[in-house]
Amino acid sequence: MIQGSISPAPVRALRVALVDDEPPALRRLQMAIDKAEGAEVVGQATNGADALALIRRGGIDVVLLDIRMPGLSGLELARAIDPAQAPAFIFVTAFSRFAADAFELAAVDYLLKPVEFDRLHEALERARLRLQSRVANSRIAELEGVVAALRAGDARPAAPAEPGFAEEIWAPDRGDRVRIPVSHIDWIEAERDYVRIHSRGRSFLVRKPIRTLQSELDPADFVRVHRGALVRRDRIVRLARRPGGPAAVVLQSGAEVPVARRQAAQVRKVVGTRGA
Repeated sequence: MIQGSISPAPVRALRVALVDDEPPALRRLQMAIDKAEGAEVVGQATNGADALALIRRGGIDVVLLDIRMPGLSGLELARAIDPAQAPAFIFVTAFSRFAADAFELAAVDYLLKPVEFDRLHEALERARLRLQSRVANSRIAELEGVVAALRAGDARPAAPAEPGFAEEIWAPDRGDRVRIPVSHIDWIEAERDYVRIHSRGRSFLVRKPIRTLQSELDPADFVRVHRGALVRRDRIVRLARRPGGPAAVVLQSGAEVPVARRQAAQVRKVVGTRGA
């Protein structure tokens, strides 16, 4: 009997791009990546325009990105990339005041110069986990589509999976950043270019239009009750009718959120489904 063991498949090295307008900073980042396990530098750029072209060529997993650069800033660069195809961004800068903007762009991490090698290596591992989760979610959605097609007797190939919906939102909180699992959200209201997220008795103000945030959330979990409010479906207790005024959904927390007339039929359907 032949005995042996099966070696695990090797983990592919993260393909990293470095973006900074200061040559000493680029050299330090290169040294840090050289000392990191499972990562390699595949490109460098010294301004936002060149970095944008580099990223759009593809083949990059992680971008280490400065904030202040000639022309296109690091934040503007990150906003210019389609989130569905975006690499993982780790901002590396001398300025702490841009952290909130960076995390609103779903940055993996925000490091201050001079960068500590161990701290950067932790950020790279965090980026690897996020990329693995993204691939896994995409694969699960694809397989679910195949199963659904087979059950329906549809022999045609399944359509490419859509990008996964957000599972967490990062919000400022007394100078820090707090992670809000989407499953903990009760409801969301618009405040101009911001949204106020109500979760477990607290509220958090995030700079993002409600329409943008709605597109990132699973429509199976949230219903829009009027132009400026989204409510998590499983938090709705009942639909209350107000004589002479708009109806309102009553949530488990006790909050009451008005329902616009044009949304009333959809909300009644949600409440009716929950009561079935």
